[in-house]
Formats: sequence, structure tokens, C-alpha cells
Amino acid sequence: MTTFDRHTERAAEAGDTELMLRRVLDLVNAAPKMPLSSTVRLEKDEVVELLEEAVERLPDELRQARWLLKEREEYLAKVQREADDILAAARDRAERIVQRTELVRESQRLSRRILDEANEEARRLRHEAEDYCDQKLASFEIQLQRIMKTVHGGREKLQIAPLATPGAPAGAGIVDAEMDSGEVFFDQDQG
Repeated sequence: MTTFDRHTERAAEAGDTELMLRRVLDLVNAAPKMPLSSTVRLEKDEVVELLEEAVERLPDELRQARWLLKEREEYLAKVQREADDILAAARDRAERIVQRTELVRESQRLSRRILDEANEEARRLRHEAEDYCDQKLASFEIQLQRIMKTVHGGREKLQIAPLATPGAPAGAGIVDAEMDSGEVFFDQDQG
């Protein structure tokens, strides 16, 4: 069983996008360095497959966040309907007992208080749901930015050190590429 298979199996068991992204970071951080160089060697297929699987899992988590928003909207609609029902009931009652002014005033106060409480509860729930979704999206954004930086850095490193041509002595391709591009590659291990 390859390292990739073990990572994929563990990630599939957990079913967590963040875990998948952390495994990609672990692969990048644990990648062996090339001899006499600070450049790391990565198995592109492993990293690409892990990233693709993480991207495939993101819609599930976003769908869960949307479900939470829908549930919140349904709750708000239910609370609004209840508030409307209470308000309508209070109006009906007030009309029937118009002679009793004090009772009319009391029912109006009660309906306003209930409506205000329902609106406040709905506002609180809306803010909590928005905060939760914002936190999740911010977490995804941070993870994706880290991965993008890692991938971008890896691609830059790959562009700096081209592969040696077949039949040429080891390291000749790097020197030739440096001469052609005008750039000079300094190895941190050289004096």
C-alpha cells in the first residue's frame, strides 16, 4: 500500500476536507530533499490527487452550510408566522372588547412584546448562523491560501531547476539552464 493510498484511506474514513488539506501539507513538509540541494522532491500525482479529493469534498461542506442557512430561514419564517398569528389574534380580540380600553391596551402591549421578542430571537439566530458560516468560509479560505502558496512555491522551485538532459553528467542540465537564462543558481550547501 503506497503512502498516497494510506493518506486517502484515512481521509476517506474521516470524510473531512480540512483533514485532506492537512495531509497535503504533511506530504509537502515531509518531502525528501534532493541531494546537495535545498529543493524538495514531491510526488506530483499524490499531491494532485489529494488536492482534487479535497476540492471534491468542499461542496459537501458548503452544502451543509447552505442547509444550515435554509433551516435558519425556515425557522425565521415560522417565528414570523407565529408572530403574525399572535398579532392577528390580538387585533381580533381588541375589536371584540373595544369597550374595555384597558384590555385592548394590554393585548396590544403583549402582542408588541411577543413580536419584539420574536424579532430579536430571529435577529440573534440570523447573526449566529451568519457568524458560523463566515467562520467556516474563513477557515476554508486560510487553508486554500496556504495550499496555493505551497503549490506556487513548489512550481517556482520546479521552474528554477530544469531536469538534466539524458546522457549528460549529473548537474549539467542545471548549469546549462543557468547559463541560458542568465540566472545563477546558488546552493546553500556550497561554500
